[in-house]
Amino acid sequence: SPYKFGGKGGAGRPPHVEVATLPDRYRGEWGYDDPDAGPKFATDLDRCLQSISSRGGKAAGFLAEAIPGCAGQVVLPPGYLESAYEKARAAGAVCIADEVQVGFGRVGTHFWAFETQGVVPDIVTMGKPMGNGYPVAGLVVRPEVVSSFGESMRYFNTFGGNTVAIAAARAVLDTIRDDDLMANAVSVGEMILKGLRDIATRYEAIGDVRGTGLYFGVELVKDRATKTPDMDMALAAVNGLRERRILISATGADAHILKIRPPLVFTRQDAEQLLDGVEATFASLT
Repeated sequence: SPYKFGGKGGAGRPPHVEVATLPDRYRGEWGYDDPDAGPKFATDLDRCLQSISSRGGKAAGFLAEAIPGCAGQVVLPPGYLESAYEKARAAGAVCIADEVQVGFGRVGTHFWAFETQGVVPDIVTMGKPMGNGYPVAGLVVRPEVVSSFGESMRYFNTFGGNTVAIAAARAVLDTIRDDDLMANAVSVGEMILKGLRDIATRYEAIGDVRGTGLYFGVELVKDRATKTPDMDMALAAVNGLRERRILISATGADAHILKIRPPLVFTRQDAEQLLDGVEATFASLT
């Protein structure tokens, strides 16, 4: 995600980096009603690859979250990653899936969010939820991608293989399996998504509601016709929910999208409390 180097205080896009157009069906050129939106958005990679080639360079890797989070909780249109991976690999690049925020069963239907797009990455990065708060991260790499690294130099990492961290991560995996938390993400997630969309029918400030499993984005706008981002409303909503003992954050380039990521153990009772809090907050702000 380019949100750090492209945001306030950022140094700007590094010359060796190309940023592909975000496949956002709410604001982008192709909307929710276009079944071919995914492949159409992916055509922008042609521009990126041509730019790299025009400078005499070669594409090294294509990196994307399966559900871009800091970009605004954008649920990718079907076929996007499949088409993007095909273009990247044809140019000699490896495909990297960032599952730090959306992996480990959060989407409910699949253990990894990239699976919802029907692709197999060359590299998968993971962390944060892997240890349920305990600091641990992981990297999965196709053998042929990393083989030359091990052959050409001796690899050493002082903190690699920390046994306490591994124990925490194994406990998390056991709990996800034994407590059937993926099924919980599906059932409770559907309840929350339906509830958020119902709330949106009563408040013009809510321009779009999207999500899957236990991962949601609520986009706030000043006007539904122009879709002008409303950062002030987002900040007020975050603080209003905080006062009701519900902690979320705002995300997106304009910090106008409510980022809602409940823990996988979220119950239907918890979901009711969340939805009641969202309703009460918007009622107090409008």
